[in-house]
Amino acid sequence: MFSNFFIKRPIFAIVVSLVIVISGLISMFQLPIEQYPNMAPVQIMVTASYPGADAKTVAETVAAPIETQVNGVDNMIYMTSSSSSTGTMMLTVFFDIGTDPDIAQVQVQNRVNIAQPYLPSEVIQNGLQIEKRSSSILMLIGIYGKGDRYSRDYINNYANVYVVDAIKRVKGAGQSAVMGNANQAMRIWLNPDRMASLGITTSDINSAVANQNKRFAAGNIGAAPALPGTIQTFPVIAPSPSVDPKGYEDIIIRSNQDQSAIVRLKDVASVDLGSQSYDVSSNMNGLPTSYIAVYQQAGANALDVAKNVRKTLEQLKANFPEGLDYKVAIDTTEFVRISIDEVIKTLFEAVLLVIGVIYIFLQSFKSTAIACTAIVVALTGTFVGMLALGFTINLLTLFGLVLAIGLVVDDAIVVVENVERNMAEKAMNPVDATILAMSEVSGPIIATVLVLASVFVPAAFMGGTTGMLYKQFAITIAISVAISGFVALTLTPALCAAWLSHEEPKTHGFFFRFNQLFGRLTVKYGEWTRALFRRTLLVIILFAGMGVAIFQMFRVLPTGFVPSEDQGYVLAAIMLPSSASLQRSTEAMDAIEKALDPVKGIETKNSIGGFSLLDGGVKTNAGTFFMTLAPFDERYKNSQTAKEMSADAIMQQMQYRGMASQMQALVVPINPPAIPGLGTTGGFEFWIQDTGSGTPQQLGDVLNNFLQKARQRPELTGLTSTYNANNQQLKINFDRDKAQLLGLSTADVFNTLQSQFGSAISSQFSQFSRVWFVIMQSEPKYRAKPEDIDKLYVRNSNGEMIPLSAVITTEYTNGATSLPHYNGFPAAQVIGNAAPGYSSGQGMKALEEVAAEVLPPGYTYGWTGISYEQQSSGSSSAIVFGFGLLLVFLVLAAQYESWALPGSVILAVPFGVIGALLATWARGLENDVYFQIGMLVMIGLAAKNAILIVEFAVELRHKGMDLVRAAIDAGELRFRPIIMTSLAFIGGTFPLAIATGAGAASRHSLGTGIVGGMIGVSTLALLFVPIFYVWFEGWAERSGAKSALKLAAKLSSRNIPITDKLRSAILRGPGTVYDPNATVKVSPTGELTITNSPGFNPEGLENQDIGIGDLTSQEQQANVKSADELTDLERDKSIKSDKTEITKVELAANEASQKAADASQKAADADKNKGEGK
Repeated sequence: MFSNFFIKRPIFAIVVSLVIVISGLISMFQLPIEQYPNMAPVQIMVTASYPGADAKTVAETVAAPIETQVNGVDNMIYMTSSSSSTGTMMLTVFFDIGTDPDIAQVQVQNRVNIAQPYLPSEVIQNGLQIEKRSSSILMLIGIYGKGDRYSRDYINNYANVYVVDAIKRVKGAGQSAVMGNANQAMRIWLNPDRMASLGITTSDINSAVANQNKRFAAGNIGAAPALPGTIQTFPVIAPSPSVDPKGYEDIIIRSNQDQSAIVRLKDVASVDLGSQSYDVSSNMNGLPTSYIAVYQQAGANALDVAKNVRKTLEQLKANFPEGLDYKVAIDTTEFVRISIDEVIKTLFEAVLLVIGVIYIFLQSFKSTAIACTAIVVALTGTFVGMLALGFTINLLTLFGLVLAIGLVVDDAIVVVENVERNMAEKAMNPVDATILAMSEVSGPIIATVLVLASVFVPAAFMGGTTGMLYKQFAITIAISVAISGFVALTLTPALCAAWLSHEEPKTHGFFFRFNQLFGRLTVKYGEWTRALFRRTLLVIILFAGMGVAIFQMFRVLPTGFVPSEDQGYVLAAIMLPSSASLQRSTEAMDAIEKALDPVKGIETKNSIGGFSLLDGGVKTNAGTFFMTLAPFDERYKNSQTAKEMSADAIMQQMQYRGMASQMQALVVPINPPAIPGLGTTGGFEFWIQDTGSGTPQQLGDVLNNFLQKARQRPELTGLTSTYNANNQQLKINFDRDKAQLLGLSTADVFNTLQSQFGSAISSQFSQFSRVWFVIMQSEPKYRAKPEDIDKLYVRNSNGEMIPLSAVITTEYTNGATSLPHYNGFPAAQVIGNAAPGYSSGQGMKALEEVAAEVLPPGYTYGWTGISYEQQSSGSSSAIVFGFGLLLVFLVLAAQYESWALPGSVILAVPFGVIGALLATWARGLENDVYFQIGMLVMIGLAAKNAILIVEFAVELRHKGMDLVRAAIDAGELRFRPIIMTSLAFIGGTFPLAIATGAGAASRHSLGTGIVGGMIGVSTLALLFVPIFYVWFEGWAERSGAKSALKLAAKLSSRNIPITDKLRSAILRGPGTVYDPNATVKVSPTGELTITNSPGFNPEGLENQDIGIGDLTSQEQQANVKSADELTDLERDKSIKSDKTEITKVELAANEASQKAADASQKAADADKNKGEGK
């Protein structure tokens, strides 16, 4: 036997385990640490700028050509874009999890290149950015100036040039970026009045700056080929573009030949060093701030990245100009660190509880130490497998390790408990007791390891985010269980043989009373099981009722994806009325910021005006707050502070005070998504899509109708959308005929408008080792009113200055300032949450029902973010459960060489399911991914406990015990180790169920279901499994005996002796006591003769000790009498139901054997009496 080698060589076994532990410790320090594995879809972002263009122009001339080409790129799942009236287009393409982001970026780049010939030249001149981008912000760093010493432009530029590049060089922080456009630019602010009076046009200025501010190559003096005797070669340096505004002011726009009238740029414009874009305005606690976002990079250790970024910032701070400082506004790794610390604390709590349970049952320090070595070896060894598979230390793998504590110790407990039982009951030495124990339990250990692996391994083949959640968790447990199985077959028996010694049963004290109590409980368990055996109809009704209850519970229990967590920060989207200016939005945000001052628990208020969180676009009437909350230990000091300062409580306060601030702004508090990278909000992300040829206004009407209907549904709350097709706009009517008559070029007219009211790039200059743009635009006061358009002039073909008012008229109209697209079609996004008391699954179903009811033909809907993942996961968990059960069945069928026995094991699973459902429902939790993972564990645990009973029942049955007694005695025999392992597992998971602090919601979801399920598995299932065994095995034995009898008759007619397998099948057919060594003869006509072996005693077999020696003799006699009564009852049933006469023949043989045994006993007693008389 495999284990015997290690029993005889304990040092070898210890060395093997030490190698596993050392390898695991080395691997542990190599593993990255993060909150979740990289399970967000790969994102590639395309950004383009068309200065001065309205949203419709951007959508039609920039977004549409690019989306047409990008659509359908390999592994794409969906794409969204936002075209803004600021001239910005942002397209985000989402790819399947597992897609190589570099390949995805190259493919999108190639497709964008195909679209470039269709794009306006201004867009190409501004450049197209295609970059990998995670929507998961790891850190948000604010660079700010104290007081009024530094302008916003200076702070932005300093952060952009000196800080962000240094952060990018930190390993894992390469995707860092300044929020908003922080690039500096030389700004030429035009004065249309002066230009008109001097006869200067926009084109004149543009040409003059472009021509006079170029970098030229002037060659070399004495460069080869040179004249003979040339001694020196040196370069000729031409003037370079100026970096000083004064150099631009002196650029000559126009001059007469006699130089009598020189017009310089300073005559018609002012020049200063400013910013390329003024679309966003950022503040931290009211101070001008430049924010740097550090995005999560795949494969990077988040905690190390955050630590190294902080270290870099401290080094940079030494060189900051006086009065400039930084603050880490948001550090999501704080939540990760605290969550992981909490789980590790839970891990140690679980280990202590498990050790405590084991000690109470084994009542020996040595036995407990041997069992606990399995925990150390299996858990540390798991890190080797995690490293080999590319896993990380994250919440999922740590949850797997917490649950594995209770699983990995089970096999070791079974071994230790069996060795001690053999030493106590059979007076064996430790080595022989261990060898016998391993011959008994090696089968169950291998079976349970294979069963648990069968349950978890199918999860590794699931796709998508749900698959990633299952995979990391399930494979971690599978590795732990596999190692624990190996330890139970090697190290545990070696230590048992070397360390254990027989201890006398306790006769007083706690352990004595505990053993007595447990012995009585074991007898009660046997009585309850026998009572159920007598009431078959009741068993069927109860089991059927449980099946109906499970079906109903699944219908009643709310569904979800993953629970929302308090992550230490919250977001808020600020929405003002359409056409509100950025200045007005910033003022509103300042007022809201002051209104939020009394709210407890907010540490830092970080605002970004002009950035719309909900759709990721840049809008003048939108803003975003990133609220950093106080540390967890401060907010969760006690139940009162937890109630007042939890993220949910703070968000409610934000909404209330935002509404009470009397500002014309809507405050939408948002919890960050539970899984970083899956969307920007923690709620629904629903899109209504126009696949026809409708106008933006029609889409807006459909959206309003939809929202009106959806807000009436009780399942939904907080429904809102940023889409608005009725923003105020100024429409230009251009008289082309008149322009032709006046000799005006259409291009000159609209280039003038774009340059003055939008902006135009004229040139470039170099500074700080970078290239920056020179941009011209009207001064703010000359583009504040519609009438300012009339002040612009264009030169016609005759050199005359013509006012634009001659060919242009204006009128007010309505339109969209932001046009989103979903998969290339115009779309409107709806965000919201499930109402209290409803799950996200119910909310999503309600939205789909409303959409089916109100959306007209040509309009469809879709999901993004976490909603897409929840929708696409669908029934994948049910498929995993189905495959898990199927594999368990097949493994057990192969293990026991029976198609019937696995049925008695599989039927134990519903008891765990009903327990998990009831516990989850009672606590008001959801059927989410964590609950489903717990259900997966329940399949394995229910099967494991059932296997221990069935395995021993099979063993007792092979020894000749009747079927019913074998089942009940196996249950009583394994009752103690099953309860011990179950309590150990419950002890390991109980800290999850009662967790508090960071990440508690996910631990509650996982722990509650498992604890409830284990209670079901450890109580009801233990009563029913022996009955299921008798049903399935009895059916198999009866049908097998009939077939065996027929086959034996045929063999007899041909004088062929029957095989041992046929003999055994015939003997076991009636389900009664039988002699495994009996002789069976079958005549050609089917007549059966059974002759038991000499010395066979049926009663002695029935009344053997079943391992509950802690009872009094009266209790033992009562237990035996109860078992005998049931045996007699089942025997009578067998006689009535048996049509093959096997039962009567076997009973006759047993009766003869019993008479012989009784006679032998009388003779022995007589001899004994004679001896005493002498």
